[in-house]
Amino acid sequence: MYALEIERPSSDSLSTSDTSDEQLMLHDAPSAFLPHGDGGDSPPVETFEDAKALFLVESVKLWSIAAPIAFNILCNYGINSFTSIFVGHIGNLELSGVAISLSVIANLSFGFLLGMASALETLCGQAYGAGEINMLGVYMQRSCLILTSACVCMMPLYIYSKPLLKLLGQRHDIADIAGKFSIYIIPQMFSLAINFPTQKFLQAQSKVAVLAWVGFFALILHLGLLFFFIRVFKWGLAGAAAAYNLSAWGIALAQMAYIVGWCQDTWNGLSWLAFKEIWPFLKLSVSSAIMLCLEIWYFMSIIVLTGHLEDPVVAVGSLSICMNLNGWEGMLFIGINAAISVRVSNELGSGHPRAAKYCVYVTVFESLLIGMLSMVIIIATKDEFAILFTDSKEMQKAVGDLAYLLAVTMVLNSIQPVISGVAIGGGWQGLVAFINLTCYYVIGLPIGFLLGYKTRLGVQGIWMGMIFGTFLQTVILLLIVWRTNWNEEVAQASERMRRWGGHQACMD
Repeated sequence: MYALEIERPSSDSLSTSDTSDEQLMLHDAPSAFLPHGDGGDSPPVETFEDAKALFLVESVKLWSIAAPIAFNILCNYGINSFTSIFVGHIGNLELSGVAISLSVIANLSFGFLLGMASALETLCGQAYGAGEINMLGVYMQRSCLILTSACVCMMPLYIYSKPLLKLLGQRHDIADIAGKFSIYIIPQMFSLAINFPTQKFLQAQSKVAVLAWVGFFALILHLGLLFFFIRVFKWGLAGAAAAYNLSAWGIALAQMAYIVGWCQDTWNGLSWLAFKEIWPFLKLSVSSAIMLCLEIWYFMSIIVLTGHLEDPVVAVGSLSICMNLNGWEGMLFIGINAAISVRVSNELGSGHPRAAKYCVYVTVFESLLIGMLSMVIIIATKDEFAILFTDSKEMQKAVGDLAYLLAVTMVLNSIQPVISGVAIGGGWQGLVAFINLTCYYVIGLPIGFLLGYKTRLGVQGIWMGMIFGTFLQTVILLLIVWRTNWNEEVAQASERMRRWGGHQACMD
């Protein structure tokens, strides 16, 4: 075990704008459970009153981070949605092409780059908790370099998207438009190489209010650009792509400007240290990307499998409605995923194993409650909620038949993102990637294929198989969390900071 004598960043150097509300809400909490007022770990929970106080403290900490991030994600989702809406007024063919470009080509690069940037949550969060705040800017620059290189490697996916989509069986006229639009939005992909690292940099310090404001103003800007470029100037697809690119770069540059101007405690300018320890940083980034992409592609594959059933129109339509609702819940849990990642990495970096364990338990419990509430709402409205999406009675009945599976999926998906966030905060990406690969693709998909195609269950069978894969993965990850030795996790975080931190770099 490594000896830990760690100082947290001084209160003078930290931004108080994002913590004042939290301090007011925690005013009445028992002093023993206030956020480490003595600089030590959380005290053990021995009574029911202790448990209630812990629940209050951890809930406030969680949602003060999760809510702004979830709002930012909703705004970013709105940028994609409104792009499709405005393009839809140009023509149905253009709408289909842009939808394919954004949901397939752009989504693949988005997921991979977001996954690579998640390594920064581990390193920046642990460095911030350990008081190594001078390394946050170095890690961010290192991540920008790696993500920019990844963007260069993924450019052929955009450039050759037209023949690729045709090869996958897409209609040629739709593939032509999707390929053209994909080339137009290459600048947006490169903006993510700055957007994601700066976002994770701010999240690690719980400076998340600025992310919510940037996302909100970017959405307003995007709506204005779409209106002028498409409705006023009549630039068509080129106008939609220009608005998309400008909004994306606006977000990236705004976040960078905030860091340079208002994060002088953790940003010390450009540094040659960003080029050191590239290889281990790259390995962690790739592990993070694989872990996240295996999850994203797993739920995309259900649509692909369903599209080859005997009656694909109703099957795909009903499944898409269910996935749409599941996606809205998922956006909330992406915020919780980021929040628990920040909490775990900060506490491990600070040398607080009990606090790390408690924040995981409280977050899993709250997320499960949200999932159970979602399940009850879906089951209670199983014959009505499809009316929001379609007037077809046949489609509404098909959605109603899938409602119970949707309800179960919402419960499972309320726990799984939390455990993924814990994995990112603790640096377990490689292990979780292996578990995802086994549970999803070796077990879940084959079972779904057999139930969907070899029985009369159809889309229900495909979904059942995939639910089983998700259930197995969730159970395994919960067991891992339950059996985790948090003292060892603190020691590993300390070793990671020693190897990649400023002390060794200076000695080198």
